Amino acid sequence: MIQITAFANGRWIHPDSLEALDMEGFQCCWVDFAHPTSQEVEYLDNYFHFHPLAIEDCLHWLQRPKVDFYEEYSFFVLHAMNKESLSPDEVNLFVADRFVVTYHEKDELEELAFVRETIKEEGAPAWKEGNMYVAYLIMDTIVDGYFPAVFELEDRLKEFDDLDRQKNGKDQIQMLYTVRGDLFKLRRTVHGMSDMLYRMLHTSHAKRFSENQWYFDNIYDHLIKIGETIDANREMTSDIRDSLISLHADRMNSVMTLLTVITTIFIPLTFITGIYGMNFRNMPETQHPYGYFFILGIMFIGGFAMYKWFKKKGWFNF
Repeated sequence: MIQITAFANGRWIHPDSLEALDMEGFQCCWVDFAHPTSQEVEYLDNYFHFHPLAIEDCLHWLQRPKVDFYEEYSFFVLHAMNKESLSPDEVNLFVADRFVVTYHEKDELEELAFVRETIKEEGAPAWKEGNMYVAYLIMDTIVDGYFPAVFELEDRLKEFDDLDRQKNGKDQIQMLYTVRGDLFKLRRTVHGMSDMLYRMLHTSHAKRFSENQWYFDNIYDHLIKIGETIDANREMTSDIRDSLISLHADRMNSVMTLLTVITTIFIPLTFITGIYGMNFRNMPETQHPYGYFFILGIMFIGGFAMYKWFKKKGWFNF
């Protein structure tokens, strides 16, 4: 599907097709290729005459965020955030003097729909800033879409402070590794976008963006902030992981201590029962009418005395 949004003579125009589009008559024109057909893809070459390498980047999924500078336009590969899987949705952006072209494989991207509504609300002032301002709005909206994902993962990390410490430590660690993996996905996307913006602002072609440099600096600052938040959360996952592992180890040590105490108490009892289980004929105690109860009493008193002594030593304080 191809959606065209153009502005001319103070009013909106929505041409039905590219054939009916007269670039010379518009102050600005935005053409959005949303999950285009093979016939629609051909417009990238036949109508806009984009470089074959740029078209190839559009067709091959998934490219790293980057910017390429051609003589008459700039080509960007952007990564929007899929809020469900936290995986990137590629958005290809062409910016020329008289038009902006976006290309993506989804039928509709929430970020682009938001930009389209924003431009309509701002009206002429938005278009007077030029096509590069429209490119800024697209990039800024995509980057702002990272914040909810980062904050959601941050909230999930804070929930670990409220978890029941008696729960299965393995389950908690598995949950933690899931969050850590999601943070890694975000980090890879954010750092790719940061590198792209840095190259864009510090290249010899930066004069193309000089009139809107403050806008793009603002996007770069947002990416730095998001990256720092992600790194801080990744460090937090390491601290929580170490805490959970330590807690699990302490719990295991308590169990081993209890088993050791029980085993120690039963050692002398087992020794006594072993002696009187040898079945020798001449064992006077076995002939005594109260010998059985006497031995049971010794075993009980000995075991109870050892229990009280261990408790006094604090071996049961876990």
